[in-house]
Amino acid sequence: MSDRPRRPGEPPVGVGPHPKPWPEDPRLDPELLAEGDRRNVLDQYRYWSRDAIVEDLDTRRHPFHVAIENWQHDLNIGTVVRTANAFLCREVHIVGKRRWNRRGAMVTDRYQHVRHQPTIEDLVTWADAEGLPLIGIDIVPGAEPLETFALPEACVLLFGQEGPGLSPQAQAACSVVCSIAQYGSTRSINVGVAAGIAMHAWVREHAAPG
Repeated sequence: MSDRPRRPGEPPVGVGPHPKPWPEDPRLDPELLAEGDRRNVLDQYRYWSRDAIVEDLDTRRHPFHVAIENWQHDLNIGTVVRTANAFLCREVHIVGKRRWNRRGAMVTDRYQHVRHQPTIEDLVTWADAEGLPLIGIDIVPGAEPLETFALPEACVLLFGQEGPGLSPQAQAACSVVCSIAQYGSTRSINVGVAAGIAMHAWVREHAAPG
């Protein structure tokens, strides 16, 4: 039971079959114990079932959410989901089209809660009910520098599509829009990279190291 097929010549990852007698632990998956665990998971989760891993992650997820607009099947969404999993985001919200390209997520969406919001208005309604401000991330006139802005502990980091950035409706829905400082010749950075920078800014402010 592997997250993906191993490429020819690629060294094996993970661990092989568990020697018997097997541990008596309800979190362990009998199939993984018998065949080995080649998934891209932390060593502490070796042989655990997917549901057991998600249940454990749910006990310590961070209170920030990530939302990204998906009007044109943005290929960066998978990267955003993968990064959200790495930083233990509470949920990822796909705003717009329900279908998204999962390839970049590298199967981390199995362990990350992903919610669909058909429109920006639906996201706003949900966030208001949860008492969560929307913090937009984009280079727009009047944006606050992310480097000096105090991100709320509980919030939604909202990203637009690659290219056009946040839609006018998304910008209007945000309590504030923050920009990421850039010093080169290009106008903007990849939205997957921007999401990683913004999530790490939240982690540096609110999460304990390690």
